[in-house]
Parts: sequence; C-alpha cells; structure tokens
Amino acid sequence: MRRSDREVTDPKQIRDIIDRCTCCRLGFWDGQEVYILPLNFGYEEANGKRVFYFHSAKEGRKIDLIAKAPRVGFELDTNYKLNEAETACGHSARFQSVIGTGTVRFVTEEDERRKALCSLMQHNTGRADWAFTPEMLNAVAVYRLDVETLSAKEHA
Repeated sequence: MRRSDREVTDPKQIRDIIDRCTCCRLGFWDGQEVYILPLNFGYEEANGKRVFYFHSAKEGRKIDLIAKAPRVGFELDTNYKLNEAETACGHSARFQSVIGTGTVRFVTEEDERRKALCSLMQHNTGRADWAFTPEMLNAVAVYRLDVETLSAKEHA
C-alpha cells in the first residue's frame, strides 16, 4: 500500500468497516476481460480465516465463471464524503475501504448453505434467526469467498 499512513491493520477495525459496507464487488477474469459485479453478502471470521457468503440465481455468467475461473479480487467501501476546498486540487475524499483476493467455491452441504444464508440475512437485517425450508435452500446458488489477501484503508 502506497499510503501506509492510511492503512488499517487492527482486525476489530477491519471488521467494523466490513460490517458497515452494504455491497461487496467481485472481480472475475474470464481470460479476455474483467467482469465485476456488486453483491450483497454475509461475512464470517473463524480461526483467523475470513469468509464472505453470497447467493444468486443458479444460472448466468457469474455461475459459469465460478466454475471456470474461481480466483477473484474483491472490494468494499463505505463512509464516503467529499472534503471540499477552494481549489480543485484541494478537494479530497473521506472513505474506508477493504480490498483483497481469494477463491470462490459453491456451497453444496445443506448445513453450510443454511449458515451462509443466515449470515447474509444477519448482515443485511441485523437478525440471524431465520428459518429456511429445503425448497428455499435449493432455490438459489450459494457460494463463498475464502479470503487469501486483504488490506484495509481509511482516509478521514
């Protein structure tokens, strides 16, 4: 990171930034171009490992890319505010962001699918005590991003 004075290394602060984000952007490389898409997400940390959970329709370009090219980059950001100045070059922006890389894979086991969907709902609603019927669990594709690298940045 070029601006090490803006780097966030405290795990609790990184978690706080992620908790305040509403969108995780995944970037896939299909061999010819980058395909970036915004997704809502759930997030878990266990044994020093970070995992993002997602869900979507069972068909489409993203599903094909997960099967074919599961290495991704990701980005989340929050707390943006323009800091205005008298001159154009005096303007700056306040923000917090997290970027990284990892591997996406489908979640096929029923208990983990349920856990993933509960994590998504917890992140988006603040509630984790959701019930899912087998039909609900089977209606969507569920996948996870196992984080390999992560860095966070803040500019106040």
